[in-house]
Formats: sequence, C-alpha cells, structure tokens
Amino acid sequence: QLALVESGGGLVQPGGSLRLSCAATGINFDYYTLGWFRQAPGKGREGVSCISNDGSVRNYADAVKGRFTISRDDAKKTVYLEMNSLRLGDTGTYFCAADPLDYTRKGWCRPSDYGSWGQGTQVTVSS
Repeated sequence: QLALVESGGGLVQPGGSLRLSCAATGINFDYYTLGWFRQAPGKGREGVSCISNDGSVRNYADAVKGRFTISRDDAKKTVYLEMNSLRLGDTGTYFCAADPLDYTRKGWCRPSDYGSWGQGTQVTVSS
C-alpha cells in the first residue's frame, strides 16, 4: 500500500531556506509523477512544483520560480523540495503527492491530477 511521509518543515525567518523531503513506500516509485502542494490557512490547496516520472519535466508555480527546486532520487524513493529566499507568503502546510499518470508535459501542477497524498509538513516563515 502506497504511503508518503513528508519531513523537513519548520519555522524559518524571511530569506531563509528549508529542504523538504517526501519518502514513499509501497509503490514502484520510478513510474510515478510527483508533486509538492501547499495550503495556507483559509485557502485552497495549490500546486508548488511537480516532476515527471523520468525527471525531465519540472513545473513550478510562478510564485516560487527561481527560489524553489524540485528533485527526485528514485533509488531512495524520495522527492525533495529545496526552498530558498523564503517569504511570509510561503507559509502553509506542504503536501507531497504521487500519481502514475503524467500531466507534467501539459505544463501545469494541479492537485486534482494526484491520487495519493502525504499528511503534510508545516512551514512557517516569520520574523
């Protein structure tokens, strides 16, 4: 049974960095498209970044382009989100998700395209 477990969240000052990790079990990781999503208090879940199953396509939300980097390590069955130059607006619960279908080549990163989700990790950017 597929399970996704996020880690790496925390409290950081504006301008700081964090690295989120999401470890998967119970799936043939190589075949899955992976994504990071976030949800701020009182708002809907939004796509942050998604990566294709072969790692060749990476999509980013405009708000994080140039600051965040998604990567995957198939041997470790782990997907990462490197977050730099963090802003107050990056605060939220960050979720990783996986799906065997790949919509990354359409250029988007939508929560509705992902069927399996982790429990989330909290990121708080505050001075």
